[in-house]
Amino acid sequence: MDVRNNYLQQYSITKTPGWSPYRNLGKRLVDLAVSVPLLLLASPAMLLLALLIKLDSRGPVLFVQERLGRYGATFPTFKFRTMTDRKRTSHTEVLPGHSEVTRVGNWLRRFKLDELPQLLNIVRGDMSLVGPRPALPEHIADYNANGLQRLLERPGLTGLAQVNGNIYLSWPERWHYDAQYVTELSALLDLQIVIKSVGVVLYGEEKFTRHVNVEQGSEAEATPGDGPTIQKAA
Repeated sequence: MDVRNNYLQQYSITKTPGWSPYRNLGKRLVDLAVSVPLLLLASPAMLLLALLIKLDSRGPVLFVQERLGRYGATFPTFKFRTMTDRKRTSHTEVLPGHSEVTRVGNWLRRFKLDELPQLLNIVRGDMSLVGPRPALPEHIADYNANGLQRLLERPGLTGLAQVNGNIYLSWPERWHYDAQYVTELSALLDLQIVIKSVGVVLYGEEKFTRHVNVEQGSEAEATPGDGPTIQKAA
């Protein structure tokens, strides 16, 4: 039994997206057409960032961690290290101003530059440019139906949840957006997410937060009193 069918059977998933030229063929071609040249162009900047990380704190340049991929398979994700180098057992959300984020790491996180090495994951086929963000393997035990739907597509460098609040959303809200993305996936939606991601990088995630009434599936603009629901890290 292949990985897809095993995943569908194990979690009793009967609702799956239908075949489409973009979903099944075009999306992967776009990933390669964009990520390979971008990786080559970004290589000098990535080397400079690697040097700054080494000069700023002790430890490896890259942070490598197992994450959930399509159909629940795991793969190693690559990120620039942004925190002090020590073993951690806690997976709490790392918010701006966290005491263990390095000086360079804080800057890398603010402008999402720590995720540049994930272009390698895209070239390898582990990830896509757009899709649900790769989660920790243990999160699958907490997934609701939306959480399980999110694993029907490759995880992405950016995604629908990321451009609607990301860490300022609860996990059920993020899973709602991820499941919505899987259902509505299209070239136009991917383009809209990429364009909106530029705004998120420039102005910060909090300014784009749209909370969701998960039970009713309705969206609402964030209000000044709305804050993040902090649980395990993603």
